[in-house]
Amino acid sequence: MEYSGGVFSSTDLASLLAIAAGLGWASGIRLYSTLFVVGLAGRLGWVVLPDGLSILENHWVLGAAGLMLFVEFFADKLPFVDSLWDGLHTFVRIPAGAALAAMALGGQGTEWQLAMAIIGGSLAAGSHLGKAGTRAVVNLSPEPFSNILVSLGEESLVLLGLWLMFAHPLAMLGLLAVFVVALIWLVFGQRGKAVVEQTTR
Repeated sequence: MEYSGGVFSSTDLASLLAIAAGLGWASGIRLYSTLFVVGLAGRLGWVVLPDGLSILENHWVLGAAGLMLFVEFFADKLPFVDSLWDGLHTFVRIPAGAALAAMALGGQGTEWQLAMAIIGGSLAAGSHLGKAGTRAVVNLSPEPFSNILVSLGEESLVLLGLWLMFAHPLAMLGLLAVFVVALIWLVFGQRGKAVVEQTTR
């Protein structure tokens, strides 16, 4: 990753992988924020986006992403509305994460794009399901403040991740690797534990 005059520019494969994987992960939590922030950063010249992602700088795309970001900002902070919103976006965030990851490697060949679509979609699915599961637990609380705090925390986490994938791509890849290991442990570890408990009864 090269840095010159306040602009981050992706110049190597590791940087492209960090951007692709980071976009997949972030899309599972905050798709519209991801689209808007990355597109705006590219349009303002703060970062140089890979050619496949330059469409995010288009004013129509920015306008649509900004509108949906505004709607999601409030919907995500209302108890049970947030879970409904997450349920509907199961069919949006995951394919969008796959598409963005593939677009990031648009100049690397179809085999790279397909591989990153699979990885990006998987990361989007993992982060989306983690978010939705957390919200289902938070909604058991009768007061609305926990929803607001969790929502703001998610937004901050996504912004941090988007910054890291451009400024420190290797660190972002490392954190995503930890996320994947934790996700595998949660899914298969708990399932294995349940199977063991059933067989020992």
